[in-house]
Amino acid sequence: MARKYFGTDGIRGRVGQSPITPDFVMRLGYSAGKVLVEDELARGHLKAGERPAVLIGKDTRVSGYMLEAALEAGFAAAGVDVCLVGPMPTPAVAYLTRALRLTAGIVISASHNPFYDNGIKFFSAYGTKLEDALEAKIEAGIDAPLVCVQSAELGRARRIDDAAGRYIEFCKSTFPNDLDLRGLKIVVDCAHGAAYHIAPHVFHELGAEVIAIGAEPNGLNINKEVGATATAALSKAVLAHQADLGIALDGDADRVMMVDAEGRVYDGDQLLLAVVHSRLRHGSVTGVAGTLMTNLAFEHALAGLDIPFARAAVGDRYVMEMLRDKGWMFGGENSGHILCLDKHTTGDGIVSALQVLSALREEGGDLSSLLNKLVLYPQLLINVPLVKGFPWKENPLIATVLQEVELALVGEGRVLLRASGTEPLLRVMVEGQDAEKVRAAAEKLAAAVREAVLS
Repeated sequence: MARKYFGTDGIRGRVGQSPITPDFVMRLGYSAGKVLVEDELARGHLKAGERPAVLIGKDTRVSGYMLEAALEAGFAAAGVDVCLVGPMPTPAVAYLTRALRLTAGIVISASHNPFYDNGIKFFSAYGTKLEDALEAKIEAGIDAPLVCVQSAELGRARRIDDAAGRYIEFCKSTFPNDLDLRGLKIVVDCAHGAAYHIAPHVFHELGAEVIAIGAEPNGLNINKEVGATATAALSKAVLAHQADLGIALDGDADRVMMVDAEGRVYDGDQLLLAVVHSRLRHGSVTGVAGTLMTNLAFEHALAGLDIPFARAAVGDRYVMEMLRDKGWMFGGENSGHILCLDKHTTGDGIVSALQVLSALREEGGDLSSLLNKLVLYPQLLINVPLVKGFPWKENPLIATVLQEVELALVGEGRVLLRASGTEPLLRVMVEGQDAEKVRAAAEKLAAAVREAVLS
């Protein structure tokens, strides 16, 4: 069933415009409270008359204060207690929800988007993304009248003062007890986001000398020219401080990029392969899930290791679904979402970085020698504007040129056409071993799309 509000990762949009308004978010909290209580009762996790509790965390956007208050009011009206933790990484909310045995966790964040966007996403009591069926029920109840429970049954709110410390200790627990980070100078870019008071402490307490950048949020600067989506700042800082490596998180700290001592950037595919190699030294890896955007070189590298590989739709939610269906432990996206389900129930930028650093400590050498085993194939992405509703999949010109391009790249490259989920664009992606062939193929296909749209 088509959804009106929920996307692949919760509800997201421009603050002040539907649906990211105080009124909508209060009704969202009310509907979620009603649905989650009914679900807990049906599962036998809640006794009649017992009041459930949810946890609400947020990133550092100035709009978080407003949306947090609206959510709190909605849940209270539904008779649900609220635990507030303030600015906290998305994966921290997933962990704390599970650790504190709460009904659900809610994150107020638009991840890597600019400060003027915001969003709401949910985690189950088990620290996983909420089931599609529950999201559908919540959405169905948003437009229903808000009928407040009796005063004696209203939910209450309290703050959890030690949330940051709990999560820091959890992150450290995912790093081997017999290893440490002593002798490493690390630049940590927190993107002026939710991990600004978390990530530097994690790496410092494991022994590293830490230089923190992007750690002075003011409500308006989240992701602005810093973080995992703007790694130039990290590369510059690593070189300036003569650091051994750098770690860049995004605004809600669920994705990570890394930089070596020379300022070279390594993406999620390269980091994930290092983790896979590390796990192979200690046992077997049954399979790895990527997305349609995962570099072909990564797939070929896994084939060389006799490890099964499968591609999911773009989005860590779909990678997680594939891992669950296949019973695998590892997956990710080249954007830096990495899933190590032997360590956490969701993607976690800090935990993922620690898995790479543990591999570095085990193998010795520097980050470059660890990560340059995967040389990414040239990849070119061209965004072509579309007229809303244009049937590009059925267009004969696009189909003909697509077939020609795929034949020219057979055995050494691949082509992907994907409509943007947020903008009227068709993403034309071509990758392969020959950079010139990739460029020519991408430009030929993009030109065909433009011609088809204008004809």
